[in-house]
Amino acid sequence: MQSYEVEVKSLLGSEERANELRDALQKIDPACELISKNKQLNHYFEGGTLEKLAEVVSPHLSALADVKLNEMIGRMSEFSIRSRDKNGTVYLVVKASVGEDSSENGVARIEFEEKMDMSLEELDQLMLSAGFTYQAKWSREREEYLCKNVNVTLDKNAGYGWLAEFERVVDDQSKVEAARAEVIALMQELGIDELPQARLERMFSFYNAHWQEYYGTDTIFTVE
Repeated sequence: MQSYEVEVKSLLGSEERANELRDALQKIDPACELISKNKQLNHYFEGGTLEKLAEVVSPHLSALADVKLNEMIGRMSEFSIRSRDKNGTVYLVVKASVGEDSSENGVARIEFEEKMDMSLEELDQLMLSAGFTYQAKWSREREEYLCKNVNVTLDKNAGYGWLAEFERVVDDQSKVEAARAEVIALMQELGIDELPQARLERMFSFYNAHWQEYYGTDTIFTVE
């Protein structure tokens, strides 16, 4: 079954703003609690095709994951791929856009995420062998919360500073708009503004052009 990720971002920037959001989550939902905390490395790739990617990773996927990935290939043209190390566990992540948003940062996307029995370096080499090249490498520390049925993450991102993501995952494209409305309603209740897609794309482009200066650091830039 294909899953659809509805995700809206808000730029917080400072630790103080992150603390304010933590307090607000508890205030509107006393049952809200920290679900997990992890460190991540995300390596983004560009230049290849999903068909070639599927060919090289197929021997390392379960039969179900292989079918799911190939179903995505048949339906989507724009996509983004990345390798991810989450507290030492490695994943292959593929996201394809739903509608007119970008596959990297869009609000509604089809998501494929599969645990891989290899190191981050080994997965990267598979990507490179499929004709992809590095787009950028990202590092972050993530806190995950559940608030009123919405997944809320607080990310301390290299370059960006603190960023909040509000996410619902649904199993059918017909449920995407309702999920987005639910996410936006929670953000409004919290007094959190959505980061406009145009600004997010400018930030993403700037980071990609300068990622060597920020990867693995606490350095922050500002792009309006």
